[in-house]
Amino acid sequence: MRPRGPNTEDDGMDDEMVERFLEDGFVKIEGAFPPRVATHCARLLWRETGYDPDHPSTWDKPVHWVSDMAQGPFAAAVNTPVLHEAFNLLVGEDRWLSRYSLGTFPLRFPHEEEPEDAGWHIEGSYQPEGATWPYTNVRSKDRALLMLFLFSEVTEADAPTRIRVGSHLDVPKVLEPYGEKGVSGLEIAPQLVEASAHRPLAYATGRPGDVYLCHPFLVHSAQPHHGTRPRFMAQPPLLPAVQYELERPDGDYSPVEFAILRGLGRNN
Repeated sequence: MRPRGPNTEDDGMDDEMVERFLEDGFVKIEGAFPPRVATHCARLLWRETGYDPDHPSTWDKPVHWVSDMAQGPFAAAVNTPVLHEAFNLLVGEDRWLSRYSLGTFPLRFPHEEEPEDAGWHIEGSYQPEGATWPYTNVRSKDRALLMLFLFSEVTEADAPTRIRVGSHLDVPKVLEPYGEKGVSGLEIAPQLVEASAHRPLAYATGRPGDVYLCHPFLVHSAQPHHGTRPRFMAQPPLLPAVQYELERPDGDYSPVEFAILRGLGRNN
């Protein structure tokens, strides 16, 4: 059966979100959670770093990684009605798992040293036995979305995540030869860079409380921070309640699945 377009229940705003997601590989939801929640989260993150917010001389690394944070403000940030509605729209109702923490945080600070994680890539989502780097496959096993949560104001001067717009459509054909087993993100990175090199750039800028919901195959990259203000952001996955499928007898594909099929040339 030929895949039909995602069902958005004839809502104009929903249609617009899905079309932008299918074309660009991401949507930005402004004010997805309250700024006061972002402020509370940022305060907790500062505490984890051990740095003094008022004394840049204490910011001794370009990237400070903070592990999983599950305090109340972080749970509140990811469980707003607008985000749940967007998850239903892009992933499918009852096809995603609720989160109550926000994974790891790459907190970026203005620094003369270059970070070691600024290459173009997609996120891996599972690790086969014996593997040393996360894998992904053409069905995006174990990852429903990549999400970017902003806890500080981020301008183009604040080392925003770089995005290759529309690159999610280039990735499926790169992944397809690796089948269900998938491939290490490290191994496949050069192919992803080449396949998406023609795509225009966008930057994940915004205000505290903004969230970017990204296709799992969106090619993106960190960058050196030579500005003046730290950038506080989380990049957790949305986990699937059921795995994505690329052969649904009823044709009831989510926008994420539909984009993968489009990238494979199967829905023309």
